[in-house]
Amino acid sequence: MIGVAVKRTDYTFALYIMGLTLFGLVILTSASGPAAYEKFNDTYFFVKRQIMFGLLPGLALFFLFSKWSYGRWQKFSWVIYGGSLILLAAVFVPGVGLVLNGSHSWITLGAYSFQPAEFAKLGLIIATAQILSSGQYDLNDWRHGLIPVLAILFPPFLLILLQPDVGTLSILVVILFCMLFVAKVPVKYLAVLGALGVLVFTSLVFAAPYRLQRLSIFLHPELDPQGIGYHINQAFLAIGSGGFWGLGLGQSRQKFQYLPEVSADSIYAVLSEELGFIFAAGLVIFIVAIGWRGLKIAKSARDNFGKLLAIGIISWLVWQSFLNIGAMVGVLPLTGVPLPFVSHGGSALLTALTAAGMIVNISKN
Repeated sequence: MIGVAVKRTDYTFALYIMGLTLFGLVILTSASGPAAYEKFNDTYFFVKRQIMFGLLPGLALFFLFSKWSYGRWQKFSWVIYGGSLILLAAVFVPGVGLVLNGSHSWITLGAYSFQPAEFAKLGLIIATAQILSSGQYDLNDWRHGLIPVLAILFPPFLLILLQPDVGTLSILVVILFCMLFVAKVPVKYLAVLGALGVLVFTSLVFAAPYRLQRLSIFLHPELDPQGIGYHINQAFLAIGSGGFWGLGLGQSRQKFQYLPEVSADSIYAVLSEELGFIFAAGLVIFIVAIGWRGLKIAKSARDNFGKLLAIGIISWLVWQSFLNIGAMVGVLPLTGVPLPFVSHGGSALLTALTAAGMIVNISKN
């Protein structure tokens, strides 16, 4: 009897993503209320923006790309990559780019603003998957294979560095390393690249005094609790106040103008304070489950492009999640990156849902 291939969508992965997105919306509603009222006289300001610019278009793109064959992305990979570079460069154009806290990370179009780096993550993943799966480059030959590949993929790293956005830069580096590893680049080459990466990040830390101060506070949080160490100490206080069971949803005290960035990179601390260790640890386990499910989909992909695409997306979402959470619990330095599917950020949620839709489509085959 001849076997017939049957398309089976991984609905479990899709439910995980939808569950995390809805959970994030609940937490954002609770965490952002006081700050939204203080700044905009509207308790639900951040939630409304999240729904309008992130959730609704993100869900539309999630369902569209879960149906649209991921092979089409391979055909348009260079168009997507080129568009990402144009958006990254546009942040430096006067009147288009918006400078916040000395960083050129935003593009503003009237009342709407977005971070091109969020789209660049997905653009880099698609382009890298195309290059590594094309068979045009011998990755065992560092001079004629690996170096040309890295040269093609270097521009987004440079543009992110110039913004500067070290947190996003670290995410791009992890994405690239994971994809190179899965593409079977020799370990000795990856070791050399890893050493160079450590050297670059060390240089970046010592090149900017505020980064060196962040590192010092990471190593010694008790130093300068009212200055550079204020953020991390308030996060510790929020997490510690939550205890095992939490103070109750909506009952956070730190979100009332004590903890900075409660709707963005500090949202995990508010979550821990209100819902306690049970939900805080449960979220970490849930993220691991999403990552594990994504890896299973990548392993079962019908071709190398689909496998590399899934690996790139999963490494991005999982690493960024732990980069955010790790900073809040003091095991990693503060970088200012949002928690995927939870933190406020329309462009971030839209792009994450789009990427998740691609993985669902890969699971069909």
